[in-house]
Amino acid sequence: MKEIVNEVQQWFARSHKVAMATVVATEGSAPRKPGAVMAVNDAGEVAGCVSGGCVESAVVDEAIAVISEGTPRRLSYGVADDLGLSVGLTCGGTIDIFVDRLQPGLIFDSLVTAINQQRPIAICTVVSGQNVGAKMAIEDNSNGAIDLTGDRVLDRLVSEDATALLAKGLTKLCYYHHQGENYQENIPSTEVFIHSFPPPPRMIIIGAIDFSQALCQAGKLLGYHVTICDARSRFATIARFPDADEIEIEWPHHYIRSTAIDPRTAIVILTHDPKFDIPALREAVRTPAGYIGAMGSRRTHSDRIRRLTEIGMNQADIARISSPIGLDIGANTPEATAISIVAEIIALASGRPGGRLTDGDRSIHPR
Repeated sequence: MKEIVNEVQQWFARSHKVAMATVVATEGSAPRKPGAVMAVNDAGEVAGCVSGGCVESAVVDEAIAVISEGTPRRLSYGVADDLGLSVGLTCGGTIDIFVDRLQPGLIFDSLVTAINQQRPIAICTVVSGQNVGAKMAIEDNSNGAIDLTGDRVLDRLVSEDATALLAKGLTKLCYYHHQGENYQENIPSTEVFIHSFPPPPRMIIIGAIDFSQALCQAGKLLGYHVTICDARSRFATIARFPDADEIEIEWPHHYIRSTAIDPRTAIVILTHDPKFDIPALREAVRTPAGYIGAMGSRRTHSDRIRRLTEIGMNQADIARISSPIGLDIGANTPEATAISIVAEIIALASGRPGGRLTDGDRSIHPR
């Protein structure tokens, strides 16, 4: 959604009507995960993607129908279905897509503002049961009082779930039974798609060198908020790092100690200089960062381990450090090294070994 917001704003400014198609559930091998979106306007213009090309044409037709009729609809495409085969879904999975009108105004404006200000927000949408298509925004400062499903007890549960999922940056289709004060036996259960939009994850690059320039560009491509940190002001400049979100002229260990770091943060130390590396690594392993990498040869890292051990770092902390950094792809240029590093970050976050897909037999997409 973040990548198409600007285009949708331009459509609204030109008085276009817009439908939004959202992947709300997948089963088996699916090219896009829940939360993938595609916007379609009444002129047939398209932004975003819900399947990597498999079902886009069919979804565009459905979206235009929703714009015309105004009624939300839930679609399901699977390899076993004639419809799934006819639109080209042959990857072996099933995807559920919810299509509804996207209205300018409060909910959309709240989403745009939160994204621009890098504040967490979750959009809750009823996709089955009563009040299909109803939406509510939940932010980290929400008071929990929402009116979404028509059942106050159920609404409170949705709010609590949305707050918990948002804190973890998770998107999920949630299933609820009506058991509150408005409970009636003939009322169907309700499914609510909770779409979390956390702030972008952080990538902290220590060392303002040529490898850092390439890694900064790769990090931005993957949606990271990238910080360059170096104590040497002549190297850490906007002219050398125009893509960086922040440039910090500071001793790295001081910066790591003072800045906000969470499990989605990647700390990448590229200085390969003990006076920078050792204090920075000592501080890095004290944080909950999901990735800590340090550039250097095997000989350099052996010496680094010796130095870290001498200052009291234990083996569990040392094991958190990825060094030599990156996946073994034969990288020997700054650009290739940047790809090697971000590939390792992705693999570690996904719990994958990072080998060649052609040599394995496990599913390509998480199930």
